[in-house]
Amino acid sequence: MFAAVLESLHQPVRYQSVEKPVAGAGEVVVRLKAAALNHRDLWIQKGLYPGIVLPVVLGSDGSGVVTEAGDEASGKWLDKEVILNPAHNWGDHPAFYGSDFRILGLEDPGTFAQYVRIPTRYLSLKPAHLSFEQAAALPMGGLTAWRALLTKAKLAPGEKVLVTGAGGGVALFVVQFAVAMGAEVWVTSGSEEKIQQAIALGARGGINYKNPTWFRDLLIKVRAPRHGYFKVIIDSAGGPGFQRLIDLAAPGGRICLYGGTVGNITDIVPAKVFFKQLSILGTMMGTETEFEAMTRFIETHQLQPVIDSTYALEDAESALRHLDSGQQFGKIVLTIR
Repeated sequence: MFAAVLESLHQPVRYQSVEKPVAGAGEVVVRLKAAALNHRDLWIQKGLYPGIVLPVVLGSDGSGVVTEAGDEASGKWLDKEVILNPAHNWGDHPAFYGSDFRILGLEDPGTFAQYVRIPTRYLSLKPAHLSFEQAAALPMGGLTAWRALLTKAKLAPGEKVLVTGAGGGVALFVVQFAVAMGAEVWVTSGSEEKIQQAIALGARGGINYKNPTWFRDLLIKVRAPRHGYFKVIIDSAGGPGFQRLIDLAAPGGRICLYGGTVGNITDIVPAKVFFKQLSILGTMMGTETEFEAMTRFIETHQLQPVIDSTYALEDAESALRHLDSGQQFGKIVLTIR
């Protein structure tokens, strides 16, 4: 079979022949139809991720058809159209993953390949209304968004939500989930075009964070009272601007952080946190139960993941460079022949 393989750090992935996997007991082999990129793939390529073992087939998100089963019990999945849960070995405690937790695509070979081997416990039936490309865009971003918004921030219908960095895959899933739950959703972005695209998904409005007065402008737009406005804020940036999110949070608000693309959080005034009784939460990925709940929610509400662009598996390196540019709105997907 063929796969996109990272052999050396800071080097392009290479499309090359590798050994086809064989299913063991409790496992299947999936003939992948599509795979999606995540920033994790970039961080591994740049050497910015812990525990890197090379060479590796990158890719955590995928969808396809089960073509081989390792035992009789796994045989019920044969010929089924599936999506893959990339969060493996979470452990027994739902609040935090255990020491054996791992994500598909490092160390185990990932989805930038024609075939992948995976335990059956990490399979879900592909929602029938989604194409393989749309389904491949769902797993990691959808799971992260679901846990951040529902498990951690405990969004209730009708609450006001701010989503930073609209344009990224996780942020857009947060927007879609929150809108479907009846929340009032606002976004920030560095692109006016992306703000308008988020509004098309159901957001009430947004603000360009590149504007030096973005914070004041947003307060005016939402007609915020002096003590804050948003009950839930979902952030992927961190950095010095995080202090403004504390100002934007309503009393009793929950701020959930799933990334730190801007850097370390600085200049927080503790009194603002404890006088407003705020909760600052961290999250990443999620449990098998959350994955199944997220998938069923997508199916029930007929939501469709936002796809920015598609590339052939052979062009995985070009897709990674597009992701690295930060110009995408939604997920970048590889189609696999």
